[in-house]
Amino acid sequence: MSLLNLKQAPPAEYQRVKQSIVIAFERSKANRFRSLPHFARSHFRKLFFRPDGGRPQAGDVLLESNSNLQRGRDMKLHSSMLRNSLLLIAAILALPAVRAVAQSNQESAAAAQTPAVPARLTQAIDDTQLVRLQGNVHPLARPEFDRGAVADSTPMNRMLLLLQRSPEQQAALRQLMDEQQSKDSANFHQWLTPDQFGKQFGPADADVQAITDWLTRQGFQGIKVAAGRTVIEFSGNVGQVRNVFHTDIHKFNVKGEWRQANVSDPQIPVALAPVVAGVVSLHNFPRKSMLHRAGTFTRTADGRVIPQFTTSGGSYIVGPADFAKIYNIPSTLDGTGTTIAIVADSNINPQDVTDFRNLFGLPANAPNIILDGPDPGKNGDEGEADLDVQVAGMVAPKATINLVVSEDTQTAFGIDLSALYIVDNNIADAMSESFGACEASLGTANVFFNSLWKQAAAQGITVAVAAGDPGSAGCDDFSAQTTATLGLAVSGIASTPFNIAVGGTDFDDVGNQTTFWSASGSASNAPPTRESALGYIPETTWNNSCASPCSRVTDRHVRACLCFARRMRFRAEVLLLVPRAVHLASSEREEHRHLRLRLQASWP
Repeated sequence: MSLLNLKQAPPAEYQRVKQSIVIAFERSKANRFRSLPHFARSHFRKLFFRPDGGRPQAGDVLLESNSNLQRGRDMKLHSSMLRNSLLLIAAILALPAVRAVAQSNQESAAAAQTPAVPARLTQAIDDTQLVRLQGNVHPLARPEFDRGAVADSTPMNRMLLLLQRSPEQQAALRQLMDEQQSKDSANFHQWLTPDQFGKQFGPADADVQAITDWLTRQGFQGIKVAAGRTVIEFSGNVGQVRNVFHTDIHKFNVKGEWRQANVSDPQIPVALAPVVAGVVSLHNFPRKSMLHRAGTFTRTADGRVIPQFTTSGGSYIVGPADFAKIYNIPSTLDGTGTTIAIVADSNINPQDVTDFRNLFGLPANAPNIILDGPDPGKNGDEGEADLDVQVAGMVAPKATINLVVSEDTQTAFGIDLSALYIVDNNIADAMSESFGACEASLGTANVFFNSLWKQAAAQGITVAVAAGDPGSAGCDDFSAQTTATLGLAVSGIASTPFNIAVGGTDFDDVGNQTTFWSASGSASNAPPTRESALGYIPETTWNNSCASPCSRVTDRHVRACLCFARRMRFRAEVLLLVPRAVHLASSEREEHRHLRLRLQASWP
């Protein structure tokens, strides 16, 4: 599907996608967009509201903003909020029936038109003839953190064996996807079902049977072939993994957190290599949600809930009515008939969603909670799941919201399993994933996301993934460090050509907020909508790797250069572009001068 900024899209482009208008937006501030050049980068704030029963006590509010929180902004309300991190919500506000009809029209003809897929496993499987799968040891599985071997009996459930397509299948799929986006093609918007995708672009039946038989002989259980034939799920224990994939599983203690991981690259029989790309993960170093808790609410003795939306730092909060006002979203585009799927590894309390919608005067519309396997309950990622569901329903108030929840295991990530469930069951027009992981640490999982998002695109599912706050320093942890040390990097989950890697923008209204916002306490801030935005607000770029520590610099272009040099330890050539006469604090001027001197001394 295409993405349009409904306010700025040219008429011809709007007409081209009139059957599939998408508004996508995100909380992450980011690094790069590698697909869909017409993507409308949207800016907003998000609020998560969670009353705590009937007791008169404070609770949590999760606020998210892409604004300059520390740059002297006047605020709509006053309390305490941290700067935004990584979240994304995608909302399709259009006519999803087209996708269903297209798939239905292809059902009957698909079997007759799809030629038989030739088998690629032509040798007997010899477990002594092996090939090593390079790049599949997590960077934190290091000797200094190693605390010894994990017991052989330790379960390793829901592992994912990743399958790969032949070069001929890859070329055919690429051609089909081009035709699905070409208005002149008979395949225009003729989306596949998961079964059609698997039969056309997955391994041959004989190959699938050979692999599942091999897994069974090794003693693995719970063997399940995905409908799209992208992966095979299987379960076992540490001893079986060591014997079959020829790598030990050890315990690691990193910053006080216990993890387990393989200590060497796994190996598979050479005979399987034409079809098997590897195991998606043999460790439990987590995928990362960048959700920040930043505020409170209070409940009075008589039961009244008083939200505290903003902080002493100063920021305006964008609610449902504000978002619609800023981006000029027609009231008719309310998500009716569309389905949005949210990737999650934690359950939620549905009452949180009800309270949020009541707070902003939204119609009742409870999410569907789909459990893929055991219920993990409410864990540390509950806030992420709450926020995603609430904001998706905020922008598309009448859309069907499916929250897909999968439990983490010692070797599989709930968010990966949830994403697979959404795509392989074809349950949504769009899906939102608000987690990220350093591309360099993902190994085979990079291929997994590329393959899964490609399947989703062929099925007509828009995949929107948070790009991440650290900008081009995607492997560094800015919650624990102030200087980037790991070079240029991005999140592997967001960096395929088949998803929308959604970055963020910042309202460019510093010192001029009253032009764009109603005064605090005015009638426009009143219930039920609490609207305060007056219209569109100009935007500028944002990412944490440059904006955060340089907030006192008034010239944002100079600030970006100084921050880039600080964070990335990059040669200061970029400073040649910085004007000499800029308004900087004395300390910034001194730093700027020293960087120029270093540049001049090192210039060839």
